[in-house]
Order: sequence, then structure tokens, then C-alpha cells
Amino acid sequence: MYTGIVQGVEKIVDIQHGDHYTTLFVSNTNHLLDDVFIGASVAIDGTCLTATHFDAIKNIASFDVSALTNSVTTLGALKIDDEVNLERSIKAGMENGGHNLYGHIEGMATIVKVERNGETLHLELEIPEDNIKYFFKKGFIGLQGCSLTVNGVDRDKNQLSVDLIPETLRLTTFKHVYVGGKLNYEVDQMTRTMVDTMENMFQRQFNAG
Repeated sequence: MYTGIVQGVEKIVDIQHGDHYTTLFVSNTNHLLDDVFIGASVAIDGTCLTATHFDAIKNIASFDVSALTNSVTTLGALKIDDEVNLERSIKAGMENGGHNLYGHIEGMATIVKVERNGETLHLELEIPEDNIKYFFKKGFIGLQGCSLTVNGVDRDKNQLSVDLIPETLRLTTFKHVYVGGKLNYEVDQMTRTMVDTMENMFQRQFNAG
């Protein structure tokens, strides 16, 4: 489990292609992976990945990515030297300053507007039609591994908006976003449970009536 508080960015230093999977080799410049071990869970751009190796001499860690994960996330489009957001899994007793994220990416949102207001950034995103129902004003969304507050929802356009503070921009790859770009998004699981439960209740009542 993760908090959605990205700890920093690292770079993709190599990508190797296997049979229905790829291996990402990630730098450890900021020493966030110093104590990583084989089997450890690390969120890369919000996607929960398992560490498969750590090379202490080259100071890089490797992570395998399945073909399915590549197809539904931005990981499939990564190139060497691209930066990625990184968060280690939360440990018992740690403060959760964001909200509970699992690294289970729902899909990719499309950036439709980027507006810079002073040192802050306003983003408007298009969400696939079947998922926009899970987002509400002042609710949560996981974007590229960041826990963010939804500041507006337009269900007619399947769009929502978020705003980013300077510290978030400093620590993440959001400083590089552009119109037409893609972002991994994760649905808040408590919200999903409530929405799906209510839909099922109303559907049963409608069928019974």
C-alpha cells in the first residue's frame, strides 16, 4: 500500500524486452532504493511493481512489467532518460499524508488543459466514460502515484480538474506535463465500493419493481 506522497523522481537508465514483459532499470540517484530488496513493492508512476534486482555497483534497481500493465499504463511508452515518480510502500506506523493507494492503475487519463497560475498548475483531464462516476468534487484521485484532490467534475464531458502546488511540482514529473499527454490514474477504492453498492441496490429495486 502507498500514501500517494511521491518521494522523488528517478530516471530510466535501460529497458530490456522479454517474452510478454519488459524490464525497467531505474536509477537510485536520490537514494530512495538504498535498502530495496528482491520482492519489495515500489510504485513507479503510481504502478505497483516488484523489485527483481538491485545492482549496488551501478546503483540501479530493476523491475519487471507485464505486457498487460504496459498496455494500460504509461509505463509502456517510457524511454531511456525519462523521469518517473517513485514511492516506497508504506510501513506500519508511518504517517499517511495522502490517501490509501494500491498501485492498481485503472487506466490513463488524457490531459486536455494545462494552465499555469503563478507557481501552481491547473490540469483538466478526460477520464474514460465508465470511470468518471467514481470521482467527486473534493474527493481523491491517484495521478502518476500522487494523491490529489479533485477540484471539479464535468460529467457531461467526462472531465475533472486538479491543482498542483509548487512542492508537488518540484518533487514529481508533473512539471513536464503537456496537453494531449497521458497520466496513470487510480480510483479511490472506498468511493468505488460505495458507488457500486448503491448502483447494485438501485438496480435490484428497479428489477423488483
